[in-house]
Amino acid sequence: MERGGSGSSRALFPKGPSFTLSDFSSKDFIVRDFVDSLAETAVPANRRSGPSNYAFDPKPLIRTFENALSQLGALSEELQEKESELLSQVRRAEIQHDQTLDTLGRKLDQSMAQFEALDLTLNNSGSADSSFGGNGMSSYNGRADGGGNIAVQIGEKLEELDRKRRKAQDANFLIQCWSEVTDSGQLTSLEEIQRQGGAENKIRCAVIARQLMRISQRLDPASWGQQTNGLRANGVTNGVVGASRPKHNTREVLEKFSELLEQDLLKQFNNSYRKQNFDDMMECAKVLHDFNSGASVIAAFVNQHQFFIDRDQLITDEVTTDGETWDQLADPDSDPPAVEPSLQSLVDEVKIVMQEESFIIKRAFPYYEKVLVKFIQRVFQQSIQQRLEMVLDKATTISSLAFLRSLHASRSYISALVEDLKTHGLTEHPEPCSSQIAQTLDQQLEELFVPYLVGNSYIDRERRSLEEMYNSLLFKFTLYHSRRKKAPTGFMAAIAQQGSQLLSTAKDAYVERLESSELTPTQKSIMLRVAGLQDNSSNKNDIEVSEEDGILSVAYAKRMIIWLAESVRRTLEMGSASETPKDVNILLNLVLTSMGQVYVETALDAALDTATSQENVKTEPDLSYLPHIRPAVTTTNIMSRFIATVLIRLAESNTTVRRSMEAQTKMAIEATEKKTNAVMKSTMDVAVNWVTRTLTQQKKLDFRPKDDDLEGLVDSLQTPTCQAICTFLSSKVAALSAQAIDGHNLEMFSSELALAVHRLLFEHLKKFPVNATGGLMVTKDIAKYVSTMKEWPLTKEVEQIVELLTEVGYLFIIGPEALRERSRNLAGGTAVGGKSGGGGVGKKLHKADFKAFVQRREDASSVGIQSVLAGL
Repeated sequence: MERGGSGSSRALFPKGPSFTLSDFSSKDFIVRDFVDSLAETAVPANRRSGPSNYAFDPKPLIRTFENALSQLGALSEELQEKESELLSQVRRAEIQHDQTLDTLGRKLDQSMAQFEALDLTLNNSGSADSSFGGNGMSSYNGRADGGGNIAVQIGEKLEELDRKRRKAQDANFLIQCWSEVTDSGQLTSLEEIQRQGGAENKIRCAVIARQLMRISQRLDPASWGQQTNGLRANGVTNGVVGASRPKHNTREVLEKFSELLEQDLLKQFNNSYRKQNFDDMMECAKVLHDFNSGASVIAAFVNQHQFFIDRDQLITDEVTTDGETWDQLADPDSDPPAVEPSLQSLVDEVKIVMQEESFIIKRAFPYYEKVLVKFIQRVFQQSIQQRLEMVLDKATTISSLAFLRSLHASRSYISALVEDLKTHGLTEHPEPCSSQIAQTLDQQLEELFVPYLVGNSYIDRERRSLEEMYNSLLFKFTLYHSRRKKAPTGFMAAIAQQGSQLLSTAKDAYVERLESSELTPTQKSIMLRVAGLQDNSSNKNDIEVSEEDGILSVAYAKRMIIWLAESVRRTLEMGSASETPKDVNILLNLVLTSMGQVYVETALDAALDTATSQENVKTEPDLSYLPHIRPAVTTTNIMSRFIATVLIRLAESNTTVRRSMEAQTKMAIEATEKKTNAVMKSTMDVAVNWVTRTLTQQKKLDFRPKDDDLEGLVDSLQTPTCQAICTFLSSKVAALSAQAIDGHNLEMFSSELALAVHRLLFEHLKKFPVNATGGLMVTKDIAKYVSTMKEWPLTKEVEQIVELLTEVGYLFIIGPEALRERSRNLAGGTAVGGKSGGGGVGKKLHKADFKAFVQRREDASSVGIQSVLAGL
């Protein structure tokens, strides 16, 4: 039921609801719900859920129900017209039915009358013999009752005599034919029957020929190559009395006649096939089955089928796919196209032919399943296999990926054909096909692709194809880092050497493959395009690489995962379930090596080398390597998620393989995490060392300016040292580390760095004398340090410790009374270079630190200050 008036804009005169007869035909139709829906439709939307102070307006309801009544009236008239029409049809049908009953009744009466007349005739013939036995009504009735039985017995005896007569005639004819064979070496009588034509005569000839064959084996064993045991004096040959050796080779005569007869029957079968005479085809097939189990007639039916004749003429046609489609098939970044058009056309035609011929086969052969099996085998082993091989051979000349995609698309399309034929039922249509036919279809499908799936051949192709694409994609990356890499020293030497070997292997594998004579032009073009190279740049020594080529790219990682996902899908659909865990384990090793070690770990090693080399530099360190950590973490996360959600789950059926995969993945992820942590730790050392070095540049009199410098100090906010450190920490360390890590990791890094800077500043401020004006400078410097560090994502505890620096600044500017007040909140213990339980690390200032800071004041020797220190 549709209602007007809904939508983004309401019409001035909204349309009422409209109905059809189907709205009232449902079993769930309820009158009350129908009326409620009409009323709900009539109420404006702005009044349904709004305040209830609107006055009741009956007009919408009246209009809605008037509209509904008018439509119901029209529907009622329509329904009445249909009812009248149906009633008239029923009356006509009843009249026709009565006429049919009358006709059948008259025919039944006629049949009963004829039966009674026949029965009366039989009874009269029985009563005619009543004069030979007794008289009276009882004798007559006995004769009448027995007349029918006598007729039946006479008929049975006549039939038995007729059978004996025919049997004698057949035996006589058989002996006559055997005499002709033995005496003259011919079958004149049998050939005469054959020349008369007709299916019955040919079938009779075939039966007699088979019987003569058996007689020949018995009476003429010599012609069959058997020992005759000689002719004895009493004329017994092989136990047959009076038999003599035939003058002619009966076997050759009979086989020649049988061969001619078989050819004649096959010709008759083919003629009947063209005429669609299925009954005659069935008779011929039955007889021919006795010659050679029906092999000849099956071969004639299958080999001469028009489908195979047409396809044999087309088998030399080239694969019709255009060059653009082949290029798309070879491009790993393009979606794989559908099955090759010529193969698709063939498979579609096979489906139609199978369904049509299965109907003919069932009507023309008593052993139709056997014929259908042969037909299926011929279709798959000849037509489909030849075309499939042509398509795959063409794909092989394009690229390895084109071959894999073509193989998968072909397998999927032919599998769909097999499943459809199973469901269609063929000779069992509309029921599903029999188990024998289903087994044959599955077997033919399997045999088509066995050459490409045997052993590890398929997964090896997948691995090589992926490895080739990965090496192409990462070629510039590996080339850049192989040139940048220097001989490692220290405890990381072995690990770094292993990484160098992987880089060299990946780089050399790409160059070796590119120079291979087996590489097709299309595949070489794709490899160069994926690698971002020109066609004339295959010499690795001439290739120029930039720093951007050595940086990780999340887009590259996604491409690698997409390629891997496509490969996993093909492997899952092409391989067997039992081999899936082993196959995905091979792909796991590839992705952990290519994406994990060659790509991510190499970038992390480069970042670690850069960071380590700057730990003791004399110029401001370059931390531009830090943003490269983020794509490494993202790539590792993408790889880990895919492995966990796809590869490991596919290996769940094999516990041993699954556990091995989980262990390999865990080791790879942990290796990446350790290297990431090493980079961040080295970055921390670089930053702390540079802050330490910068603090040493603080002038001794920065916090004890002379009166002549007051005018310049008013305009300066911080000392140059403070400004340099805060700029470095804010614009370099904090900004770049935020691009490298985030969340809890960034918070922990920032907190550790803040604590380190806090400790340095604690010890730094104890080294400089401070006068009254210098105290202001100290306060400004500390405020800048604190504000800089509070911009970082710190933990609450570290933030409180950083705030303690502000308290230190106050110690240089407040008077003795304020100092005495602040000394009351001091923590116990002594500070030892900021490394004790409280020195620079606690939430409160320690007494030793308090004293050390206050003693740096210019007025520390005054009575007020000394009294405060004495009170500690």
